[in-house]
Amino acid sequence: MASAAEQLAANLNFAAFAKATELKKRIWFTLGVLIVYRLGTYVPLPGIDPLALAQVFEQQQSGLLGVFDMFAGGAVGRMAIFALAIMPYISSSIIMQLMTTVSPHLAQLKKEGEQGRKQINQYTRYGTVILAALQGYGIAVGLEGAQGVVIDPGIFFRMTTVITLVGGTIFLMWLGEQITARGVGNGISLIIFSGIVAELPRALAGTLELGRQGALSTAIILFLAVMVVVVIMIIVFVERAQRRLLVQYPKRQVGNKLYGGDSSHLPLKLNTAGVIPPIFASSLLLLPMTIANFSSGQGPDWLNTMTAMLGHGQPLYMALYAAGIVFFAFFYTAIVFNPADTADNLKKYGGFIPGIRPGQRTAEYIDFVLTRLTAVGALYLTIVCLLPEILISQYSVPFYFGGTSLLIVVSVTMDTVSQIQSHLLAHQYEGLIKKSKLRGGKR
Repeated sequence: MASAAEQLAANLNFAAFAKATELKKRIWFTLGVLIVYRLGTYVPLPGIDPLALAQVFEQQQSGLLGVFDMFAGGAVGRMAIFALAIMPYISSSIIMQLMTTVSPHLAQLKKEGEQGRKQINQYTRYGTVILAALQGYGIAVGLEGAQGVVIDPGIFFRMTTVITLVGGTIFLMWLGEQITARGVGNGISLIIFSGIVAELPRALAGTLELGRQGALSTAIILFLAVMVVVVIMIIVFVERAQRRLLVQYPKRQVGNKLYGGDSSHLPLKLNTAGVIPPIFASSLLLLPMTIANFSSGQGPDWLNTMTAMLGHGQPLYMALYAAGIVFFAFFYTAIVFNPADTADNLKKYGGFIPGIRPGQRTAEYIDFVLTRLTAVGALYLTIVCLLPEILISQYSVPFYFGGTSLLIVVSVTMDTVSQIQSHLLAHQYEGLIKKSKLRGGKR
């Protein structure tokens, strides 16, 4: 069976793609939804002076606001209806996942399968609305504090801003769910991915312009290009890396024949959490600083001091970012992979790891291996995300060439291509089944 699957995978080509009608519909649907998202990033909020906003953003874009703009696909710099992007939903997801570990009610819902998951998703949506409303109001107040940005400040502007930004976030959340259900890939990840990719040409042009003006030397630009290539190679290598645990199945005698005795592998990824840790860590750092960056230095002294300390390349920002990545690497891995359940399933089907007793000892061994892998994966994520950020903060290169953005782009691309290959493989299996039925009918 494995050899047949490998043979089918090797034969995947454009001819097979041309015949996969369902897959093509999914891809066109995904592209259509992403085009709608990109159009929304150019629809500005009502009551904003774009020239004054551009001046304020130019002063602030070297800090966390520039990172926020990266995740929003440039919508923050234009103060579009999608300026909050999908970040309130991600923040709400973080809070709900943390709550499942401390709330007995949510922990019980998590164990109830599909029905419980739907209920938790509903709570996540409610939390998204609340967080988006708070952030939207903070942005409205911050915009009013910026000189000349708001044409007619007041309660009406604040209400329209909150309603528009909340509506934009909810619409994006819905679009992401539609991509996941009816398209190809993870919808939320693809929305962030498309925002970063769409702004890459502008970021590249800005970097070359800095070189033309003499702000960046040719050697630095070449070094950054080499760094980007090396980081991409490291990401591809590590994201594909696995530790395979050998699993044996005992032989069974049925009548005069022996069945079983096969062996397989339990694959454990080196980076089980994927791109989630840097995204979660970034969103938590961006959440309290959204208002501060728009206050233009007119806020309280402690807020201005905190904003300066959380600037890119600053020790506090780097320390909090690294701590967030490590924490969410372990936390998210614990959520998506349960060693006890895996050990129970192996025991149920008669499988065992050689030299390890089935049951509790197997769960402990899997947990031990997974913890070591996660430690290495967390270290890899921290290095990939922080080292380029240090260089970027020193030379004022756009954030789109940082480790976080490269990690998201490469990982989402690999995941999407893998899903497309899975759809093609399923299509070829369906074709083989139909052919076998037709041959059987003729006989």
